[in-house]
Amino acid sequence: MNVLFAIATGIMFALGVFQLLRRDLIKTAMGFYILFTAINFLLLAVGAFDGQIAAYVDANNQTAAQPSDPLVQALILTAIVISFGSYALLTAFIVVSSRRFRTVSTDGIDRLQR
Repeated sequence: MNVLFAIATGIMFALGVFQLLRRDLIKTAMGFYILFTAINFLLLAVGAFDGQIAAYVDANNQTAAQPSDPLVQALILTAIVISFGSYALLTAFIVVSSRRFRTVSTDGIDRLQR
């Protein structure tokens, strides 16, 4: 399963970086979203379930079992919230720039230099 996570994360990182290098702002935003998802996959793969019991079970009742780390779940939840806020802000910037310059292409936005 770790190999599957590594392959999926690598492909998503590569696809996200490829989309970031495009000239279209919408495709760039999609690249950011794919990259954010790849980061969540990376956090999930690094902190996969390693114990014998779940993180929310009291470990004092079962002395022989090792609970998994709940920090990974908290980090993924925080990363999802931050990526959603960043993506919303990015799409708002794209909407404003497309209305102002009447294009979503970075080549077409030449009035930024003035």
